[in-house]
Amino acid sequence: MYFVVLRRAGPLWDRESSLEDQVDWERHAAFMDALVAEGVVVLGGPLEDERRVVLVVEAASKSDAQERLSRDPWAGSHLVLESIDEWTIRLDGRVQPRG
Repeated sequence: MYFVVLRRAGPLWDRESSLEDQVDWERHAAFMDALVAEGVVVLGGPLEDERRVVLVVEAASKSDAQERLSRDPWAGSHLVLESIDEWTIRLDGRVQPRG
């Protein structure tokens, strides 16, 4: 199952610093890279305002997705979970038809 996750800047987010200059950036980046390597995070990145982040997550359930993201060193401090919604994909331009 796929989920769309929306996270936003949390209480420790320093608006004057870039993403890479935030406290604990290295640990957060390593955690997210591991989720990508495991196939949990399919797509992800900040939106235009750079205060919100969207992730497409593949997980067995909403609670599984939430639990995995709760282990992020930035969870609750630099990034606050705004929503997790199940996503039914009906169109996928990446998939090539057979035949």
